Amino acid sequence: MKTTTCLSAALAFMMIAENAAAQEVNLYSSRHYDTDERLYSDFTELTGIRVNRIEAGGDALLARMQAEGANSPADVLLTVDTSRLARAKAAGLLQSIDSDVLEARVPESIQDGDNQWFGFSQRARIIFYDKKDVSNPPLDYLSLADPAYQGMVCHRSSSNAYSQTLLSAIIENHGETAAREWADGVVINFAREPQGGDTDQLRALVSGECDISVSNTYYFARALRKGVEGLPAEELGNIGWIFPAQNAEGTHMNLSGGGVAANAPNRENAIKFLEYLASDQAQKYFSGGNDEYPAVPGVGISPSVAQLGLFRPDAVDLSNVAENVPLAQEIFNEVGWY
Repeated sequence: MKTTTCLSAALAFMMIAENAAAQEVNLYSSRHYDTDERLYSDFTELTGIRVNRIEAGGDALLARMQAEGANSPADVLLTVDTSRLARAKAAGLLQSIDSDVLEARVPESIQDGDNQWFGFSQRARIIFYDKKDVSNPPLDYLSLADPAYQGMVCHRSSSNAYSQTLLSAIIENHGETAAREWADGVVINFAREPQGGDTDQLRALVSGECDISVSNTYYFARALRKGVEGLPAEELGNIGWIFPAQNAEGTHMNLSGGGVAANAPNRENAIKFLEYLASDQAQKYFSGGNDEYPAVPGVGISPSVAQLGLFRPDAVDLSNVAENVPLAQEIFNEVGWY
């Protein structure tokens, strides 16, 4: 009888432990924004599922998941840019899932064709310029290679995911030959060697290092909303912006997105977490908390984002764009864009 009682107690303890483990989700995230804390706490409040986070750069997380292999505790990978999501898929780090919620709410053009990743927020990659020095700014991406802008353009390096995805989209929209000519022309037009992050491209306009740069909208919207070091409020009024290609393919959009890890120990909780990210509540927070555009149509945007104006985004299928990333890197290397 005593043995039976002990065995029953052990089984009960195991059941409690299993149930406790089921109420968590392990998130590997390269989103480094303090404002995302609200996303995680709201999810836990709504579902009772605790979010355990590992935060690092996108490339570091991919390398970690590869090294961990089948023993990886990761349930969800959340990272920025289509190129990294595509690399995660190609490396076998994600799995296909079935979710009526995600299928209904996330537009087909910003989700993987095999349902391995989904976009949850967007950033428009647009052209900024110094209004004092540039009277005829480029109206589309291809014009950045125009000889009229020689020595005027600042841009990030070719190793940056945003750069890779932009060129990949140009390949998809205009073809390989046009993309190669564009990359070569932009290199000729560089005001300095590619360097720094998106905010650094905006700072270069203020400092006079260049007259034209490319950056994601949320960096500038954040500066307008609360200020950013090196971008004084009195200087922001001298920066103009263009939503490119409004008479062509539309403005290129970057993603922040995620998927369920290939070996997720808490798969169902992982799917619930992704479905939550597509909810109105979370979508509004992506915009209000981090100056991004919601991925789900019809969700309102924050005032900081709205003040940038209306535009037509590029509706190209980002799964197709992702397939062009290796070719984009090859072109960058060929033209000397480092």
